[in-house]
Amino acid sequence: MGQEKNTAELLVECLEAEGVRCIFGIPGEENLAVLEALKDSSIRFITVRHEQGAAFMADVYGRLTGKAGVCLSTLGPGATNLITGVADADSDGAPLVAISGQVHSDRMHITAHQYLDLRAMFEPITRRAYTVVHPDSMAEIVRLAFKYAEQEKSGATFIDLPVNVAKMPVRKGERPLLPQHQPVEYATENAIRKASALIEKAENPVILAGASLIRSGAAPELTRFAEELKLPVVNTMMAKGAIPFTSPYALWTVGIPMADYQTRVLEKADLVIAVGYDIIEYAPSKWFTPGTRILHIDRRPADINRDYQPEVSVVGDIGDALERIRSATTRTKEPEEILAIRARMVAEHTGYADDNSYPVKPQRALIDVREVMGPKDILISDVGANKVWAARHYQCYEPNTCIISNGFATMGIAVPGAIAAKLVYPDRKVLALTGDAGFLMNCQEMETAVRCGTNFVTLIFNDRSYGLIKWKQMMQYGESLYVDFDNPDFVKFAESMGAIGWRVERTEDLRPMLKRAFRQTKPVIIDCPIDYGENMKLTHHLEKLMKEI
Repeated sequence: MGQEKNTAELLVECLEAEGVRCIFGIPGEENLAVLEALKDSSIRFITVRHEQGAAFMADVYGRLTGKAGVCLSTLGPGATNLITGVADADSDGAPLVAISGQVHSDRMHITAHQYLDLRAMFEPITRRAYTVVHPDSMAEIVRLAFKYAEQEKSGATFIDLPVNVAKMPVRKGERPLLPQHQPVEYATENAIRKASALIEKAENPVILAGASLIRSGAAPELTRFAEELKLPVVNTMMAKGAIPFTSPYALWTVGIPMADYQTRVLEKADLVIAVGYDIIEYAPSKWFTPGTRILHIDRRPADINRDYQPEVSVVGDIGDALERIRSATTRTKEPEEILAIRARMVAEHTGYADDNSYPVKPQRALIDVREVMGPKDILISDVGANKVWAARHYQCYEPNTCIISNGFATMGIAVPGAIAAKLVYPDRKVLALTGDAGFLMNCQEMETAVRCGTNFVTLIFNDRSYGLIKWKQMMQYGESLYVDFDNPDFVKFAESMGAIGWRVERTEDLRPMLKRAFRQTKPVIIDCPIDYGENMKLTHHLEKLMKEI
């Protein structure tokens, strides 16, 4: 670098000051100055094969670390390819900063090659969107982008950097603005007393745990709160691991498209204690019944709608609030009816452990996965029928060990997400669980995985169909249309990418195959023919179940 610092170089210094360790992206003509500035920086640039993959990697990176993941594209089509992943991060509450190149600032008011008003495009799907129009505003914009991305609720922000501004010199002495640590806010004593009184008066209180609880790191406090006060816990898909699934008060995951055990538990509650719950995760209309009282515990005030109007709100640090309410509350009554429902639920789940029928039943596949994965290992679920089965049958010991996109619910996230997870936690097992349709949406990133040395395992539930849509068509119309397709040979595909590919030929081979896969030093793709005849069987089973409990 010369003595005169340019805007791109200041940008990179600002990213380093924010603690950025890697950027996911694709080189382009309009971001060349940024790439040149990255050359001698401490930041690792990871070249991906599609900008959507870059955004998904930044999304999962941010969700796992709590620090904004960063993705970079060029202008025009490069930037528009980021949009789905950026929207996913914003809806799911994952901190992310997206940066794109842009045309020369003198051409932004006219019709120009590859020009789009990117700031206007990204504003609806981010917390803030900025265009850098002057070199000396770069440090302020970066600090603001990270501030809003990493606040509670976290989400996505966007920075648009014109190609000429990136090369302009900045004022002498310009340097990054230091991150400011926000003071922790605590709930009032009055709110704690009201919450305690509400719990003590309730006959059938149930906890509904959501994603903000996970982001706040308050899972241990929730477990103590639930177990000492004998409170059943239902978690959303994005709050798996909020309480260990082996706890006698863990009622597992709500949110699949049909009414299930958890739905009935919430309907039986006279008090729902919503802890870190966001209405985007699971609509209140799906569980609220007239007369149910709601206690809201979160770092933010509640988003109100007609079915979510808390009687008491405890706003402040979640862990602190749970500890203080627990200490102030006396409750000794065991939830006998709910515990009986839990026993029935657990028996149903374990009943598939020895089912060797082939193709593999999704329940059996997920039991095998759980047996192979350790408590801290990470499963990244794609979106589709596999997500429904993972939500229902893959349970967790700890938070952030099963990542499900359920705000924006985006197909194609599993493989790029697994790359990010393996970069964050190289010593943990990482499994990308995906359907064949979801896999093919970002399968090109397997080359990225091999090149980066991220030796995770991809388990493909192969039914040659858009399985979830077929399932919904069958439920609504009794027939399926336009959802079936053919697949490539996934074993040969893996080998062509420099990875390892295997196919499950017998159900009893899946568990040893998974164990062997996690011992490999390269990514492994396992093609697993799946019996999605279980989809409609589950629908009929749940219809009958709801009449019985």
